[in-house]
Amino acid sequence: MTRIRTVLLPPVLAIVFAALLCAVALLINGDSPFTALRVMVTQVGEGTTAVDIINSGAIYYIAGLAVAIGFQMKLFNIGIEGQFRLAACVAAIVGGALSLPPVVHTFVIILVGAAVGALWASVPALLKAYRGVHEVIASIMMNFIATGLIAYLISTDGFGVLRGNNISTDPIDPTGHFAGISFGASGTIFGFVFVAAALGLAYGFMLNRTRFGFELKASGESPTAAAAGGVDARRMVIVALLLSGAMAGLVGLPELLGRDHAYTLTSPAGYGFTGIAVALLGRNHPLGIALGALLWAFLDKSALALDNVGVPREIVLIMQGSVVLSVIVAYEIVRRYELAAEQRRVAAQLRASAGVPAEVAS
Repeated sequence: MTRIRTVLLPPVLAIVFAALLCAVALLINGDSPFTALRVMVTQVGEGTTAVDIINSGAIYYIAGLAVAIGFQMKLFNIGIEGQFRLAACVAAIVGGALSLPPVVHTFVIILVGAAVGALWASVPALLKAYRGVHEVIASIMMNFIATGLIAYLISTDGFGVLRGNNISTDPIDPTGHFAGISFGASGTIFGFVFVAAALGLAYGFMLNRTRFGFELKASGESPTAAAAGGVDARRMVIVALLLSGAMAGLVGLPELLGRDHAYTLTSPAGYGFTGIAVALLGRNHPLGIALGALLWAFLDKSALALDNVGVPREIVLIMQGSVVLSVIVAYEIVRRYELAAEQRRVAAQLRASAGVPAEVAS
């Protein structure tokens, strides 16, 4: 019963608190919360919205997994943004330059993306392990370097090709595309959605069924105890950040292989930072991250629908922020409540074993 309460109560509290906060924001703006909710729900069945939510959810899911790997060891890999953008750019360049058979071509692009992400994460990992440099500072600096490097790589002096008013890398041949599932006018689900699901299963298996997953969680819970048990803390830091970087290197591939087939100046950004919020929402659990990713994608798509009925789209940003804040506050409240309840239970057992009446002990 306590386990069920611990699992279910925080998200319920968070949803209720976030809904109240958003309702107040809408009322202050002079809009009806019920109208906004109706528009947000009904828009899912219109046009390509449902497919778009699934596709965006898959991207956010991979980003959330990349962040969660670091979180398991209390490492904050804020460099997911730079790792995924640089990996997508290099993967597009390599994919556009190669001519390989189907499947092999796609597989090579995926490997390049993961390798570049891991390579870019290796710098903060080595600095953290051998010099004690905080991974947040190092990875933020790497984000800026990645932005400059991408600008050079896709310039006409690098590997970019001017097409109209935009610059992009050479398009990837159809042999390198990742086929999706078409639903006609309702859109096409990226084939990479299934890769994202497989990555989630692999992440859950690693955490719960492997020695490395146990050592990863143990190092996060208590580095001192883990070291006393023979866990090499330095090796865990490096491996955790490399895995996080490799996962981050896959974030940009659903759109690259399923829709864009080239990296351009206008290629999407910001997925790395969204992944942090999604990982927090999902509490680093593979299923929780999946639900958080779909919720985030749903709110993203709701912005346009709300704008069409005169509700400012910025209200969605308030919703996303309040959801994250509510989850953090709700879990902390429940954690403290459970801790206090456990202390009362232990005190009652000690009194009972000592034969001391409750009023005397208090």
